[in-house]
Amino acid sequence: MHTTALDPTLEQTLAAARAPGLTLVIGNKNYSSWSMRPWVAMKAFAIPFTEVRILLDRPDTATNIAKWCDSGRVPVLLAGDMTIWDSLAICEYIAEQFPDKHLWPQDVAARAMARSVCAEMHSSFTSLRSTMPMNVKGNYPGKGRTPATQADIGRISEIWEECLSRFGHNEFLFGDFSIADAFFAPVVSRFKTYGVVLPPALSAYCERMRSHPAVAEWLDQALAETESAPLHDAEMPD
Repeated sequence: MHTTALDPTLEQTLAAARAPGLTLVIGNKNYSSWSMRPWVAMKAFAIPFTEVRILLDRPDTATNIAKWCDSGRVPVLLAGDMTIWDSLAICEYIAEQFPDKHLWPQDVAARAMARSVCAEMHSSFTSLRSTMPMNVKGNYPGKGRTPATQADIGRISEIWEECLSRFGHNEFLFGDFSIADAFFAPVVSRFKTYGVVLPPALSAYCERMRSHPAVAEWLDQALAETESAPLHDAEMPD
């Protein structure tokens, strides 16, 4: 994977990124949970891409994102002349383009449930996102535990328990690693940052997730980042 950082030669960077192949535009790895999902999915399934990282909470952040997509948010996937934004849309596109890699479970019932839990993760758990913002470097055990956040943690635990018991066979949510696991990878990171205690089976799942090469690579690179995002840091609990 080739990584490009935005710099004064932005036009050259943009021109290079529009070359044949896939380019994934992301935010800081320490903070950007939305970026983590398609990045992990593509790495896990050995789908080659060029990475462009845009630093968040900078005066030029919005301008730099606008160079790639009008949505004003990351992640963004460039595929030739096409622009795909939103993490779920990106993963669906990748799954369609690489059907032999089986990013979704092959079993019909498992695939339907995988799509359902990804959609729920994508649209729900607003309290968890608010009170436990992603910060891989952070360590805030016990923080952010509002009643609504506890309810979100409970619901996520229910999802994991059902997926693992019905389809997971004590491995990942649907046996083999899938888009569903990539979608919950930021939650696994959050649970570590905020010291969420889980039942043994779910704690073991989190350990397997953190040890997965794609997830581990993202986390290692997040820990190695030196840039901060002031607005994101301001959201961290005292």
